[in-house]
Amino acid sequence: MEIIDNRAVVLNLRNPERVTTIIPKSKKIGDHKVLVNWGVEEAQVLKNMGITIPSPIEGQYNWTGQHKPYEHQKTTASFLTMHRKAFCFSEMGVGKSATAIWAADYLLKKGIINRVLVICPLSIMDSAWRADLFSFAMHRTVSVAHGAREKRVRLINEGSDFVIINFDGVGIVSKEVAEGGFDLIIADECSAYKSPSTNRWKVLNKLVRPETWLWMMTGTPAAQSPVDAYGLAKLVNPSGVPRYQTAFKDQVMFKISTFKWLPKANSKEVVFNALQPAIRFTKEECLDLPEMSYVKRIIEMTRQQKKYYEHMREKMSMQAAGEQITAANAAVNMNKLLQISAGAIYTEHGDALEFDIKHRYKVLREVIDETSQKTLVFVSFKHVIDILTAKLKADGITTEVIRGDVTAGNRTRIFKEFQEKEDPRVLVIQPQSAAHGVTLTAANTIVWWGPTPSIETYLQANARVHRSGQHHPCTVVQLQGSKVEEHVYSLLDNKIDVHTKMIDLYKEILD
Repeated sequence: MEIIDNRAVVLNLRNPERVTTIIPKSKKIGDHKVLVNWGVEEAQVLKNMGITIPSPIEGQYNWTGQHKPYEHQKTTASFLTMHRKAFCFSEMGVGKSATAIWAADYLLKKGIINRVLVICPLSIMDSAWRADLFSFAMHRTVSVAHGAREKRVRLINEGSDFVIINFDGVGIVSKEVAEGGFDLIIADECSAYKSPSTNRWKVLNKLVRPETWLWMMTGTPAAQSPVDAYGLAKLVNPSGVPRYQTAFKDQVMFKISTFKWLPKANSKEVVFNALQPAIRFTKEECLDLPEMSYVKRIIEMTRQQKKYYEHMREKMSMQAAGEQITAANAAVNMNKLLQISAGAIYTEHGDALEFDIKHRYKVLREVIDETSQKTLVFVSFKHVIDILTAKLKADGITTEVIRGDVTAGNRTRIFKEFQEKEDPRVLVIQPQSAAHGVTLTAANTIVWWGPTPSIETYLQANARVHRSGQHHPCTVVQLQGSKVEEHVYSLLDNKIDVHTKMIDLYKEILD
């Protein structure tokens, strides 16, 4: 094979007529050579004939944006542009969204597609997708269709190149989406579509037509059960699975009792074949990745949290107007805002007032489910640790706790089991209790339930996984639901100790 001026491909074939009869603009040159336009459609036709050539994105695309792609991203973008419907199962932290943006931008430039619909969790609509589009395709117009139905409709109808919407938001405006000219749908963290019985699955299934491009992305397909592959396969590769989910379940599971099923020995092979075409890169395979990456997840506070948060801000404003604010007073009030954001505030009498943490917990579960190794969750407040641990255990996630009241003997046991055994899968840690000296390299993902005000504690806690013995690139995930958390994380990201900026921070929160 020879590529000429990034425009045409010369193929050396035993039977060149099989190409010239199918691809109209191809031309036979010599006895066994064919000249073919190097385009996406031609490359796909050749692929279907069993003749493999690179995607033209590799030679024709100017990789836009503030950062150049890693080699695995180029390979993945090439794969996506060669498949109208496909999976990307690369692990969290390897840059799946940037890759999909480049691939989509290439198809847009070539006029192969006109508009892109990105479906993803609420927590990454702004912090990941809109931010990445600005970084990697700033020349494209972007709308985030979130809020009241009327607002979503208006944003969809504005005609932006990319429209970002949350999973269940699609159902609210499904008619407008269907009529919106979206010929590429990117479903991020697509495990949300594992069950065909859900409304979100049925809505997406109606939107996906034979001519629709559909790329579904997750780092952990069928993580909980082989049966979870069925809903994903029905969207991308329907001919690869039986018509009914019960038949697929019989293929991959065997029944132990009325309520207990176990995977069959060949279940992984069946799932692998069902979830095709697919591409996957692990962090270990991406040798050019940074050793530590940082991710923000934006969370909406509940109505109750918002009410108490604003009440506390008003109280702080009145104090600021009537008296001199000291660093000590500012720290106390800031801590209360952080408590409200995290899920429980302590009253003057030492009692704890709990808030609904369902939004933040849902995002935490998304991160845990997307993680291939174990996870550390740093939580500053004891009462929140109790609430969170109870929810994790109720969901069947093996969890242990490290905080000030855990004895030295129990800490040693928990750390040893975490490092050497399959369980626990998650450690919930009060940062001050395990920020120094401990090696926890069985995890490669850290989640900050909320920020700590100490830069030393923050850096030392992150170093629990990023140290000698770690064989995987690491990811730090910051959960952020309020302005105070946003400002504190910003200081931590810039390695500024929050305590040295307490008065300035206090004033910023009140503005």
